[in-house]
Amino acid sequence: MRGLKDKRILITGGASGIGAATAARFLEEGARVCVLDRDAQGCDHIRRELPGLAEAIIADVTDLMQVEAAFAEAVRLMDGVDVLVNNAGISIRHKFLDITPEEWEKVLSVNLTGVFYVAQTAARHMWERGSGAILQTASTNGLVGQPFYADYNATKAGVIALTKTMAVELAPKVRVCAVAPGYVLTPMQRAEYSDAMLEEVNGKIPLRRHAEPGEIAALFAYLASDDAAYVTGQVIAIDGGETAGGLASR
Repeated sequence: MRGLKDKRILITGGASGIGAATAARFLEEGARVCVLDRDAQGCDHIRRELPGLAEAIIADVTDLMQVEAAFAEAVRLMDGVDVLVNNAGISIRHKFLDITPEEWEKVLSVNLTGVFYVAQTAARHMWERGSGAILQTASTNGLVGQPFYADYNATKAGVIALTKTMAVELAPKVRVCAVAPGYVLTPMQRAEYSDAMLEEVNGKIPLRRHAEPGEIAALFAYLASDDAAYVTGQVIAIDGGETAGGLASR
């Protein structure tokens, strides 16, 4: 991708899954990368897996003081942040009637409040510098009514609305987009499936397979690049055609 070499990238939820794949892709493109994750063991692991990282910073996105300290550390290490990949998130699978207030608050605190804390902190830095890109991980769950994930769906719909609002307010200095993955075969996701379950889910998807984390990373790389200089305010689904025919709720 044009313009990624030496760009300074911060990725939240970067110690595993989509975040780790995105960190690896940006390093391949010649960018400088910090990841942020609350999982200390995960941070140790990603440091070993990706020795080119500037750092893996341990921080919880639900704590504004930790977010501000971690962002300041990333700025110190890389002398600035050009691109934020705002990716940290969790989910809890429950029927709507069974979601507890504690579970609701837990999912919202990471997936929406945490996204807001990181996005605002990065946006202030980028606005002062006069340029930047903020890329947020939404989900096809924010576009359709996926059963058993009411709290998660609500947060991802919130990320979509937040992304569009930020794009309008922060233009022309800062571009803001969201990526909305469908089913992604991360190691954690694969561990939850039997072979029969995986085959059943794949049968719902027009391309008949899950995405690989690296495919989501490739879209983030494009949106961060100079090739996407005129792209802002967009929510781009990468779902193998899942939502084209309303397949997500089957």
